[in-house]
Amino acid sequence: MVRREAVGAHYGLRDWLMQRITAVAIAIYVVLLLGILLFTPGMDLAAWQGLFASQAFKLATFVALISVFLHAWVGMREIIMDYIRSTAVRLALEVVVIVALLAYTGWAIQILWGQK
Repeated sequence: MVRREAVGAHYGLRDWLMQRITAVAIAIYVVLLLGILLFTPGMDLAAWQGLFASQAFKLATFVALISVFLHAWVGMREIIMDYIRSTAVRLALEVVVIVALLAYTGWAIQILWGQK
């Protein structure tokens, strides 16, 4: 009989669920964008600015971006945990990924709601 021991702070179900939920959120946003592009032919800069002037679309875009960042975090953490054996290097890489994703989140906020 093989005995499996839980190692680390993550047991899989939460990560699996986060990957699925974020994937659905990303897919919904992609369908929304495709719908806008298909049903609004000849979009120019003014049309894009009008689209992003809506707080609802800004929020939808932000939710999609946060979903991408969370999806990336789970994937990168799994790759790092699977392939990097050194605890110090693994921790350093995880910190780099976290800092980058937090910076991207701040940048997204600045782009969507910053001063023009």
